[in-house]
Amino acid sequence: MRLLIPVFCLFSTGLWAQQESSRPNVIIILADDHRYDAMGFTGAFPGLKTPNLDRMAQKGCHVEKACVATALCSPSRASILTGQYPHKHTVVDNQAPVPAGLTFFPQLLQKRGYQTGFFGKWHMGNEDDKPQPGFNQWLSFKGQGVYYNPTFNINGQQVPHGDSAYVSDLLTNYALDWMGKQAGKKPFFCYLSHKGVHAMFEPAKRHRGMYRDLPFKAPASMFSTATEKSKYLELMPQGPGPEEKHAKENRQDMPDWARAQRYSWHGVDHMYHDRINFYEFYRRYFETLMAVDESIGRVLDFLENKGLAENTVVIYLGDNGFSFGEHGLIDKRHAYEESMRVPMLIYAPKLLNGGSKLSQVIQNVDIAPTILEMAGMKTPTYMQGKSFLPLLQGKSIPWRDRAFYEYFWEYDFPQTPTMFALRTERYKFIYNHGVWDINELYDLQNDPAEMNNLIRSSAHQEVAQQMRAEIFQWLEQTGGMQIPLRPMAPGHKKGDHRHNGTF
Repeated sequence: MRLLIPVFCLFSTGLWAQQESSRPNVIIILADDHRYDAMGFTGAFPGLKTPNLDRMAQKGCHVEKACVATALCSPSRASILTGQYPHKHTVVDNQAPVPAGLTFFPQLLQKRGYQTGFFGKWHMGNEDDKPQPGFNQWLSFKGQGVYYNPTFNINGQQVPHGDSAYVSDLLTNYALDWMGKQAGKKPFFCYLSHKGVHAMFEPAKRHRGMYRDLPFKAPASMFSTATEKSKYLELMPQGPGPEEKHAKENRQDMPDWARAQRYSWHGVDHMYHDRINFYEFYRRYFETLMAVDESIGRVLDFLENKGLAENTVVIYLGDNGFSFGEHGLIDKRHAYEESMRVPMLIYAPKLLNGGSKLSQVIQNVDIAPTILEMAGMKTPTYMQGKSFLPLLQGKSIPWRDRAFYEYFWEYDFPQTPTMFALRTERYKFIYNHGVWDINELYDLQNDPAEMNNLIRSSAHQEVAQQMRAEIFQWLEQTGGMQIPLRPMAPGHKKGDHRHNGTF
């Protein structure tokens, strides 16, 4: 396996953790629904420009195989904050409450002498915006929030904003102001949690229309018939894209749930019940991403201008990926690559060799242990993630070469079943639970588009059986053999999106 070129040459626990003044400041910048390849430097979307994401990659480290444990907002955010898989922390969907006694790692940083601040989308456990444990400074909003003229809960006080104020800009303003007040005092941890780029996408006014002519390269798995293809391509500017290597198409063994979802709320043929056409949806996503990219640039500029860069680590990642037509789907939740993989970049210019790449599999459960080790703390035994700081230091340590994944069926979006998955360097096995349907096995080396389900292949039965067994061993070892169920709250009005699209 390819190892990382040593990047944190001076970045040792001892160097930064001996005394309070030398502990690193840490900043997490989290984006919503940002897929792993939607960055300019990847070349996956011709015409996309993300100068500040590119800047992080050029001056820092690109974690190439970053994956989430569940591709859904609340469970993923809880995994980042707890270092636990969703079945362990039990925030398994966007309505599940945060259980009493759950510890977030910023609480541990506070005990280590850190000042901690949260700015942005919390969206975990309920629709509340009240201050949460672990943060000295709190700024959030209810639920998904809004892109324009938001009202923030700032340390318990409701503060409205008007005059076409844009949420990504406001969150960055508040975060920079707070960090500026901490500089030179105690070490700080800042969690800048953006609403962007969550649907329905609304770009900042300055970015509206900038991608009106962005070419669309249809994924190989988007269409099953010529009629389907012509319906979409006549609406979209076409352009060149990277050549896709994939195995033969196997429509026969496409799961029924995925086939049916094409014509649902989260499918390309009936997306959001025809409230927006696919191409407008596609380009708005990238236009909305631009304010997040600018936010990154403002944070990096702030650190460099204030002389804080050499003692600060910035970690950028997404809470989950997003589909744009792959398998006829939009949204996330499922275990295909564009959903379970996320962007992850790490920036620390005085300590990293720019342009480095980390090739090992990193999951969102590994974020908390890594930050705690940066602060000179050991990983608590209740955390299931591991610190990847030694990998960033270029050390050779035992490390997993696979990612585990789980998703639990939701009342609001019943199109997608409960599923468990295992992704290795070569294969992905998806176990579709609780439905009369086929399971899935893909050869990612020869079929990165996941179009040829090998579950019936006689040559792959041993692989399939081994991977299925390993999923259940993982669940057994990590306390995941019982599915956490949560009753819907009385008066719940979200509705069933299969039928009328009401909320």
